[in-house]
Amino acid sequence: MVHGVAVVTDSTAALPAGVLDKYDVTVVPLQVVLGGRVGAEGVDVTSADVAAALAARTSVSTSRPSPGVFASTYADLAAAGAAAIVSVHISAGLSGTIEAARLAAADAPVPVHVVDSRSTAMGLGFPALAAAEAAAGDATAEVVVATAAAAVRRTRTLFYVDSLDALRRGGRLGQAAALVGAALLVKPLLQVSDGRIGMLEKVRTSARAIARLEDVVAAEAGAGAVDVAVHHLGAPARAEALADRLRSRLPGLQTAHVSEVGAAVGAHVGVGLLGVVVHHR
Repeated sequence: MVHGVAVVTDSTAALPAGVLDKYDVTVVPLQVVLGGRVGAEGVDVTSADVAAALAARTSVSTSRPSPGVFASTYADLAAAGAAAIVSVHISAGLSGTIEAARLAAADAPVPVHVVDSRSTAMGLGFPALAAAEAAAGDATAEVVVATAAAAVRRTRTLFYVDSLDALRRGGRLGQAAALVGAALLVKPLLQVSDGRIGMLEKVRTSARAIARLEDVVAAEAGAGAVDVAVHHLGAPARAEALADRLRSRLPGLQTAHVSEVGAAVGAHVGVGLLGVVVHHR
């Protein structure tokens, strides 16, 4: 049975398995299309599937969950005893997921509050986790929403990709679109800013880009208490090495998660992604 406020997020959140075990968070999957096969992220399609498809130059695309899936999710939670629901999702600037959630929320049997994380991966995961922690402490829906929104403001998402090609093909470049032509020949350092992907810096080599990513993260973290998440797609050793360096460089580091991004995000960033989400406590 659910009591009080239920928390919902989507499969792009990249929440570690241990977090999902500890908190009662409902995850709604996005759809991933590999060639002609459609499957639910994390259920039918894995990150490895996407990496293999990209390597084979198989067409890869994603689609949002339908409003009907959200409606069913909200109805089930209400039937299980939820008095209200806080639904925290991938940026509206990156996906139509939040629009589908809002459409379903309008007719839900209990109040549903939809929160835009303005990011994805653990840029979404940290606010969803903050909401879950507040809900577990019997906070009201309004407090859970405010807690999630505050976590959004304290979270920054930075990442490196080997190539902008996947982002360009998927139409997810946002303000960086005008720079594509020039940037294809360099190693781009990107950020999620105002809910969209934008260029942070252009670096000449992969090694320099990763070193610069580390420096930017260190500057962002400062000496305060922070949690970080290091994400990758098909580059686990590189991600673990970066996490180890950050553990030694960040004096206020509380936790460091290392995880592969989900299939939906992976489809748009390409193999070789290395990203860091910094969450200020």
